[in-house]
Amino acid sequence: MNKLANNLKYYRELSGLTQKALADKLDITVRAYQRYESGEREPKLDILISIADIFCISLDDLIRYEFPQSSLTDTK
Repeated sequence: MNKLANNLKYYRELSGLTQKALADKLDITVRAYQRYESGEREPKLDILISIADIFCISLDDLIRYEFPQSSLTDTK
């Protein structure tokens, strides 16, 4: 997985959202969002901005920094 894909999953889980709930907020299909989170595709800039707004983070936080794999499962 790439940095963006890892960060999408990290922030989504940290926010307590399901993939479907986030996809609904972004007005995209669940499958489209799943492709972002799996690293198959990368969202366009307008979607990235919306995601950052939903999580109340900067684009830099979303696309640049990578969290350790262990922190992805230790969000409880």
